[in-house]
Amino acid sequence: MAEQTPSKASAPSAPAAAISFKQVGEALQPVFDPEIHMSIVDLGLVYGAEIKDSEKDGASVVVRMSLTSPACPYGPMLLAMVHGAVAKIPGVRDVDVDLSFEPPWDPRVMASEEAKDQMGIF
Repeated sequence: MAEQTPSKASAPSAPAAAISFKQVGEALQPVFDPEIHMSIVDLGLVYGAEIKDSEKDGASVVVRMSLTSPACPYGPMLLAMVHGAVAKIPGVRDVDVDLSFEPPWDPRVMASEEAKDQMGIF
């Protein structure tokens, strides 16, 4: 008896590999704040990411982040670095970076324990 394989028409199509929040975080880990010399992820500057997967076109990712201060002179550069890092994730079609100062960045609450240690926050 010949082995039967399901036809493409009857088999459920597997979705393209979904982009995860973890992938976004890993892509952003190497992005460093040039004044503090620490990852923006460890500093707690990344507030979140919204990922909309589309089987046809790829994922659309919106990263919500802040800066260490509204007057940060490196703001435009950091936004461009975040955009570029997320755009390199396979399967990402579109990237937007939303800058938010609500809530205001507070390293005592938002930074990782390692970042707090490096900054001398106890």
